Amino acid sequence: MRRLTLEGIELLDAIARSGSFSAAGVRLGKVTSTVSYAVARLEADLEVALFHRRGPRVELTPAGRELLEEGRVLLQAADELACRVRRVADGWENEIRIAVDSLIPPMMFGALLERFAADAPATRVKLMSEALTGAWEALLDGRADLALAVGQGPAGSGLRTRALAGIEFCFCVAPQHPLAAWSGTVPSEELRRHRTIVVSDSARRLPPRTVGLLPGQQVLAVPDMRTKYALQAAGLGVGFLPRLFAHSALERGLLVTLPVEEPKPDDQVLLAWRTGQPGKALKWWRDVLAEPDVMPRFLARASRAWVSEY
Repeated sequence: MRRLTLEGIELLDAIARSGSFSAAGVRLGKVTSTVSYAVARLEADLEVALFHRRGPRVELTPAGRELLEEGRVLLQAADELACRVRRVADGWENEIRIAVDSLIPPMMFGALLERFAADAPATRVKLMSEALTGAWEALLDGRADLALAVGQGPAGSGLRTRALAGIEFCFCVAPQHPLAAWSGTVPSEELRRHRTIVVSDSARRLPPRTVGLLPGQQVLAVPDMRTKYALQAAGLGVGFLPRLFAHSALERGLLVTLPVEEPKPDDQVLLAWRTGQPGKALKWWRDVLAEPDVMPRFLARASRAWVSEY
């Protein structure tokens, strides 16, 4: 038995779309006798009848329909593979993987993904949500090509970075929380008596980062900053939030901010990548994400999305 070829599947597809051997010949630029011979040869090789002949018109048999249905998947995959190979030859990667800190919801990438698809339609994009050290680890382990991380990465990592935006933090509690009535600066000893809500570090191998924790303090760990915001607004705990994200809730009285003895220093959103990667997709995302208005716009939209949900 001869191996089924893409050319045979293309022939089957052309006949099914045209309804006859002669019409398929016109579509393919072949004479009818050549099409008829090729079909007979294909049926002989597969040892099955692919068409019912009804005069000049032909109709697929059940076996022919099955072959065509699965074959079209193969044709599409072959076209995609050929396109990807051409793109790789032109310097575009087959896939670009971006690790994004959970502070920035992946939905914020919508407009940029459309722009990228127009420039590099054959390059797949994989967005991964990570928290704290997790974004750095994904980059160091080779699971990501580019990272949007909050805070400095591990020392001596050898990664290239670019600061994109600053983040100011404030200590927030719900107005119904017992600490909301505190007058003046809240001492650390008092904070220790109240549950704090923190974002779990998604790092698997590197030491996890802990932010704003006091020894002996009860901790509620959540998967992302949006959940932390919602639970603090519900009065289930206390902690630091980005001021940009908490601003609307503070104005509406959903949260109140308090001065504390040990405030959290301001931080930065950093763009990071490994050296020695010349791919065009990496350069595209690196350049676009570093545009002056992109990250501030991301953060502003994310903050509005958070407040509208809770």
